[in-house]
Amino acid sequence: MSTSQPSDAGPSAALLAQVAALPHLPGVYRYYAADGTLLYVGKARDLRKRVSSYFQKDHGGTRIGLMVSRIARLDTTVTRTEAEALLLENNLIKTQQPRYNILFRDDKSYPYLQITTAHPFPRVAYYRGATDRRQQYFGPYPNAWSVKESIAVLQKVFRLRTCEDTVFVNRSRPCLLHQIHRCTAPCVGAISREDYARDVDHAVRFLRGDHAVVMGELQVQMQSLSDALRFEEAAVLRDQIAALSAVLQQQSMEVGSSEDADILAVALGGGRACVNLAMVRGGRHLGDRAYFPSQVQNALELVQDDAADDQPPRSAAQNVLQAFIAQHYLQMAPPPVLICAEAIDADLLDALAEHAGRRLQHITQPRGQRRDWLDMARNGAHIALARLLAEEGVQRERSLALAQTLGLDAEQAEHLRVECFDVSHTAGEATQASCVVYADHAMQPAQYRRYRIQNITPGDDYAAMRQVLMRRYQRVAEARHPDVIDHLAAEHAAEATATATARLPDVVLVDGGRGQVAMAREVFTELGLDIGVIVGVEKGAGRKVGLEELVFADGRPKVTLPADSAALMLVAQIRDEAHRFAITGMRAARARVRTGGSRLEDIAGIGPKRRARLLARFGGIRGVEAASEDELMTVEGISRELARAIYAALH
Repeated sequence: MSTSQPSDAGPSAALLAQVAALPHLPGVYRYYAADGTLLYVGKARDLRKRVSSYFQKDHGGTRIGLMVSRIARLDTTVTRTEAEALLLENNLIKTQQPRYNILFRDDKSYPYLQITTAHPFPRVAYYRGATDRRQQYFGPYPNAWSVKESIAVLQKVFRLRTCEDTVFVNRSRPCLLHQIHRCTAPCVGAISREDYARDVDHAVRFLRGDHAVVMGELQVQMQSLSDALRFEEAAVLRDQIAALSAVLQQQSMEVGSSEDADILAVALGGGRACVNLAMVRGGRHLGDRAYFPSQVQNALELVQDDAADDQPPRSAAQNVLQAFIAQHYLQMAPPPVLICAEAIDADLLDALAEHAGRRLQHITQPRGQRRDWLDMARNGAHIALARLLAEEGVQRERSLALAQTLGLDAEQAEHLRVECFDVSHTAGEATQASCVVYADHAMQPAQYRRYRIQNITPGDDYAAMRQVLMRRYQRVAEARHPDVIDHLAAEHAAEATATATARLPDVVLVDGGRGQVAMAREVFTELGLDIGVIVGVEKGAGRKVGLEELVFADGRPKVTLPADSAALMLVAQIRDEAHRFAITGMRAARARVRTGGSRLEDIAGIGPKRRARLLARFGGIRGVEAASEDELMTVEGISRELARAIYAALH
C-alpha cells in the first residue's frame, strides 16, 4: 500500500484514466490520500474540466501542489444542478472536515423573537429552535442580547406580555411589570382583547420596519380619542408615541426603510481570517457576529474557482468569503440583499438563489447608509481579528510558561495537550465527572466529555476519580499494552472506545491535592501508564484563589507559583472550566431526577396530554403537589382512582 507522503512520481495512470472518463456534468469531487484521509471536497459545473485542471498544471511547492502530490483516489458524485452540488459539497465539508477546505464552525442556531399569535393574548419571547407555523418569528438575530433588547423595546412601547402561559392563566392580580408600565396586564382583564390585538399588530409592523405607518396610526387614534374627550386613553397613546419616538431616535442605524440585508466583511492577518456578519432586519441594524474559520493556510492557495476555469483567480479574502457564504446559508435562508466587501461568484449566487427559492441581490459598491454599514462591518472584522490574535498570543505564552514549569521539552510546549478532571455532586446525589481538554493553545469544547459515576458509595470522590480515569484511559493502555488486564466494567467498554483518546496527554490535571493525586497514580500504575503526567491542583493557605500549589504523582516536590504567573493563570483557567462543566452536568442530571414532568409521567395512566393539563391547571409541579385528590379530579381525564394514584406518588 502506497504511503500518503508527497512524491514526484505524479498521479497514477489509473487515476488519470478515471479523470479522463468523467462526464461534462455538474457534481462534487473528493480527493483521498493513500491512507484514506479525505484531502479536499469541491463542486464543479463541469466535473471533467474542473478535476482535470488539477493534474494539467504545475503547482510547484505550493500547498495545492502538496495536496495534488498526495492524491491517491478520486470519488465523484454527479448531481442534476449546480445548486445540488453546492448542497452536497458543503454538507460533506461540515461532516467530513477535509484537511484542505476552509472550515467554519457549525454554530448554534440563531435566536429569534417569537410572538405567540396562536394564543388569544400573544406573548413576546426569546426563541431558539425549530419554528412553528402557528406563531410569528422575527430575525434571525446575531445574538441573544439583540433579541432581549428588542423585547425590552416592545415592552416599553407596546407593553406586550412576556410571561409563560402557565403563569398567565393562574394570575389573580397584576405583576410588577404592569406596575412599572411594561405590560397591560391582559391576565386579569386590564385590557380588552381587541385593544391588545391592536398593540400586537403595531408591534409586528414595527418589527417589519413599518415605523411611519405605526406612528401615523397611533397619532390618528390619539387625536380621535382626544376629540371624543377620552383624555385618559389619549394620554396612554401619547406616552406610547413618545416612547416609540425615543426608540427610533436611539436607533442610529435607522434608515426609514423595511429592508432585510446581511453585510459581510473579511479581515486577514497573522495566519488567521475573520468574517464579520452584520444583520439588518426591518431596516434596523441588529448587531454583528464574527466567525473565524480553521485550516485557512491549507485552503487559501488552492485553485480559486471550483465552478468555472475561465474566471480570474480569486483573492484570499474572496476565497474565505465564498466558503463562508456557501456553508453559512445552507443552514439558514439568506435575506434578499447581501452587501459584501468582496465580489462573490455569480454561479454561487445563482445556486443560493435556487436553494432559497427567490432572487438574491448582491451589492459590492454600496452607497449612502449601506456604505456606512459596510464600513462598520469592515472595522468590526479587523477589531475582532486583532482581539483573537491578541488572545491567542496570550494563550501561547501561558502554554509555554506551564510547559517550562512542568519541565516539558520545546515540542511538547508548542503542542501542549492538557486533560483536566473534576467530580461534582450534591451530597452524593447525581455524581458527575468532567473531562475538559486544552490543546493548540485553546480550550476544545468539542472534545469535552462527561461521565456518569455509578456503583460507588455516595460522596466518595476518590472512587469517582478512580472510575473516570479508568474509563478515560483504558483505551490508551490497551493500545500501548495489548496484554493489559481489562479493568473496565463491561457496561462501560463501548463508551471507552467511543470517547477516550488513544493518545496520552502531556498533562493530566486533577482538581485536588495529595489524595486525588494518589488515586490517579494508582490507576495509572495499574494501567501501565506514565505517572509523570499527573498533576494535582491543591488549594493553598486559606484555600484562596491564586495560592494554589501543584502536586506531582512522581514524587517531585510541590510547586507554588506566584499569583501573577502565566502558568498558574492557565492552570486556573483549565481547572475552572472543568469545575463549570462538571457542575452543569450534575445539575442537569439532578434536575432530570427531580423534574416534575418525569415524576408525573412515571405514574401509570399519565401521558403527555394529561401531564400538560395538570401542569397548566395548577401552574407547575408545585401546584400539582399542593392539590388535593378532589382538586386533581377537576382536570379533564383524571378519575378518582388516578387522582388517588397521583396524590400517593407525589407524597
